[in-house]
Amino acid sequence: MKSNYFLLIVFLVSLSFSALTQPCAHAQAQGSPDASSQSWTATTQQQLPSNDNPTRTSETHTESGGRTIDNQHTENMGMDGHYEPYLDVQKESVKVDANTTRTIERTFGRDSDGRKTLVQVTEVESRTLPGGEVKVVRTTSDPDANGALQTVQREVLDTRQISPNVQETKTTLLTASANGGLTPSVQTTDRETKTGDHNVEFHKSTSLPDSNGNWQLSEVREGTVKDDGKDRTRTKEERVLRPGTDGNLSVVERTISKESENAAGEKRETVATYSTNLPGTPIDDSLHLNQEVTTVHRKADGVQTTQTLVEQRNPAEPSGSLRVTQEAIDIVRSGTSGTTRETQTLQSLDSNGELGVVSVDTRKQDNSPAVHIDIAPAKTPQPAPAH
Repeated sequence: MKSNYFLLIVFLVSLSFSALTQPCAHAQAQGSPDASSQSWTATTQQQLPSNDNPTRTSETHTESGGRTIDNQHTENMGMDGHYEPYLDVQKESVKVDANTTRTIERTFGRDSDGRKTLVQVTEVESRTLPGGEVKVVRTTSDPDANGALQTVQREVLDTRQISPNVQETKTTLLTASANGGLTPSVQTTDRETKTGDHNVEFHKSTSLPDSNGNWQLSEVREGTVKDDGKDRTRTKEERVLRPGTDGNLSVVERTISKESENAAGEKRETVATYSTNLPGTPIDDSLHLNQEVTTVHRKADGVQTTQTLVEQRNPAEPSGSLRVTQEAIDIVRSGTSGTTRETQTLQSLDSNGELGVVSVDTRKQDNSPAVHIDIAPAKTPQPAPAH
């Protein structure tokens, strides 16, 4: 049983890694159908170069009467060379009323005997209040040794419009306490201020409780977002500040993101990260370029291509220039009747310092057109007029 749960954790971590390293490719991988489509199905095959633990995933999505249901079924290769059930995720969203939506997601694994067992339940309720304030409560529960669900985490978000140009979101994360129940563990305040037609300033502060339970500021993220509608460019600058040994805040990281689109529809995004902490060097107060991520998205003749390059410093040569450490290529091809085929290839540096294939994912999605059913009562035939 422990072995299966270890594989489950590895699989979930690999999904998270893929999402972090392929931001644009991940968005394409969703293969979202047109808003008019009410259902779709997709299958994904993941193959590692070593042929170890290949997996395949099937997904279904249906919408009807204010209810959305998503099912994801994952299988991995067993010792006998046949695919076996491994992970199931069932997600159901219901429009309770005009202002409330409730979503329940259940994750199932397999025990040592292959039986389906509940691993986690996440429930999200979002409510819009009369004044426009939005409250979101996200509750996560895990089964205990007896199978009874126990709440292990709750996140409460409150978003409100402070003024016509200022929006603020306060978030409190509560986690399981050693004494039982939940206790607040993280608090954040995120404020966005519109300073012009295309400019926004943001400020996010994060606080953690100290040993006495008092909230202490642990991090501040602040910056600006500038969008030039004429040139199709968008620039975001962000600073990360954390308290030093003297308790005063100082800048430890700076990120500059630039997005642009040319007349041909090619989109390019670069994210440069500067840090005071470089691998292989002592931490100082100066900011040094540590990483650069470049993503290029192209569309042509029914094919969408997204290429992401990650460049980082070599810890063995911290004074050297950046080198490519990872490359992700995502290709989506449109077929007939809304069918799409997608291939995601991830390469990373191997022990020889060369880019080698880490994984190859293939995905096929079929979008079923919306089916209209007329449920109005049939009209009673009227007699023909007499002549």
